[in-house]
Amino acid sequence: MHALSTLDLAAAAWFLVAWFGFNVLVDLSPLRKKTLSSAMDGYRRNWMVAMCERDVRIMDTAIMSGLQQGTAFFASTSLLAIGGCFALLDATERILQIAGDLSIPVADSRALWEIKVLGLTLIFAYGFFKFGWAYRLFNYSSIVMGAVPQKEQADDETILKMAAQAGELNVLAGRHFNRGQRAFFFSIGFLGWFAGPYVFATTTLAVLVVLVRRQFASRARAAVLLGQYPSSGLRERSGE
Repeated sequence: MHALSTLDLAAAAWFLVAWFGFNVLVDLSPLRKKTLSSAMDGYRRNWMVAMCERDVRIMDTAIMSGLQQGTAFFASTSLLAIGGCFALLDATERILQIAGDLSIPVADSRALWEIKVLGLTLIFAYGFFKFGWAYRLFNYSSIVMGAVPQKEQADDETILKMAAQAGELNVLAGRHFNRGQRAFFFSIGFLGWFAGPYVFATTTLAVLVVLVRRQFASRARAAVLLGQYPSSGLRERSGE
């Protein structure tokens, strides 16, 4: 820790506050209901209800397969990024020598460089665990989807209950996937630390501004909130 200056510690603290503060804002605060992610959670739940109306659910399984493949891609990318970080640690002396020759302020010492690389490794490791768990939850959701009976095989209450279970699993999977993606986004801000604490603080702020805008003031959010999802016939028959 002696390799870290006061400015480095302050920039790192700002990074952690920005990252975890954003997670609290989007996932736990009263404002979470106004986010793009919250709106998509509603569509995930309604998707499962709408699925109950379809006798052929090939489209639903195709969508679920796409979600799983995307999650698996990011999980694999996390492992590759972790491997790249270990490669950076193994080539520390060479990188510092090249940076010195080119007058690039990547780090003042080997210890500081290794701290920065290890921090980046931890971010990607966190992302991997989030993507891995999201992939598992998407699997669970697809299994419950497959267990939802056809309309003629059970009463509406039973069908809606199982659809709600699949929907909640899908929502949980989406939330963990989102947290993994946020780790990737904030890793871009973390890269600024290699150029110094001032750049680190600036890139962290830039990433935070972009993510806040996407959740609260983006065109994607406006498109999702254009109209309410139409109610399902099952909901109407069950009196909901």
